[in-house]
Amino acid sequence: MATMIEERAAQAGAGPRAPIAGVWCPVLTPVYEDLLPEATRLVAHARWLLDEGCHGLVVFGTTGEANSFSVDERTDFLEAILEAGLPRDRIVVGTGCCALTDTVRLTRHAVARGIAGVLALPPFYYKNLSDEALFNSFDQVIQRVGEADFKLYLYHFPSLSGVPITPGLLERLGAAYPEILAGVKDSSGDWNNTRLLIERFPELAIFPGAETLLLPALQAGGAGCISASCNVNTRQIRKLYDDFKAGARDLAEQQERLNAVRKVLQLRPMIPVMKHLIADEQNDPAWRRVRPPLLPLPDAAARALESELGALGWRMGEA
Repeated sequence: MATMIEERAAQAGAGPRAPIAGVWCPVLTPVYEDLLPEATRLVAHARWLLDEGCHGLVVFGTTGEANSFSVDERTDFLEAILEAGLPRDRIVVGTGCCALTDTVRLTRHAVARGIAGVLALPPFYYKNLSDEALFNSFDQVIQRVGEADFKLYLYHFPSLSGVPITPGLLERLGAAYPEILAGVKDSSGDWNNTRLLIERFPELAIFPGAETLLLPALQAGGAGCISASCNVNTRQIRKLYDDFKAGARDLAEQQERLNAVRKVLQLRPMIPVMKHLIADEQNDPAWRRVRPPLLPLPDAAARALESELGALGWRMGEA
């Protein structure tokens, strides 16, 4: 029996939306003094990121403090940034929540707005879930959204979610929804896992969750990277991607420089670190705000950060 999704696709004659690739930035979410998300600063930052070379933007991912915002805040915010003119085909929206109906609502809203795809954490409160349990959860989301023309990227971040995206789950979802399941963001930091996914699922767009694995991922057939560091270091990351695609060799030195900058950025909580760097670059203290339970970067940590980055000869926005 045809599913509702298959019936709608047949009626519409819909072709599949193309998967994403390249260097994508999980965008930081600026907040007002009352801690509501602030669209004006995000839109300005997003446009700068696209000008710097990002292929696209992920809104309300981990770096965007997604799970600190309600469903209403997230849907209203997406409306605001789309109304401001950000390109829909260059936006992926984070939609994975603990509650099935929250994930469905966020996904349905994003898909209806014509965005490039959704990035979904698994339901992450209950642990030790089987592939059957996770398949059932994502199956419910896809069926309840009820659209054929959208791309689903699964978010593997076991150190935070505690719930891994396994190859077995990908096989089941890929068999059931080959036109919808599009890829994985692998934020495990485990190259062996990323390489396994690239080799085992060549039909999927596999992205390491940090630029530290960009070169080996590209060499193995990966799609690019989706990295928090793009918020402040897009130009260098994009240069490595472009040089690889142009057939350049001896790119290890570029990769090592990216790794050195990333190492400094992640010595301290990365969201406050990057918000501090943007605030400093733009002379805009409002950018330092984070939503609880996060805290702004302390002054002593900020001075150490600036010293360490200075020792590398690195400055935001420079290649």
